[in-house]
Amino acid sequence: MNVKIKIIVWQENNFWLGYAEEYPDYITQGFTLEELKNNISDIYKDLSEGYIPGARHEEKLVIA
Repeated sequence: MNVKIKIIVWQENNFWLGYAEEYPDYITQGFTLEELKNNISDIYKDLSEGYIPGARHEEKLVIA
């Protein structure tokens, strides 16, 4: 699965934290930025493939 997503990341103390912009309720962490990116990728796959029931996500709505 090759998908380009926007992620939000920040560092707090010794951890990197972040989430996929589409799923802001699902924050994950890592000891390194690379580990964080892998964790975000894993949870994004689970969320987008429906493995987490009731997952809320953000969408864009165009109003004409």
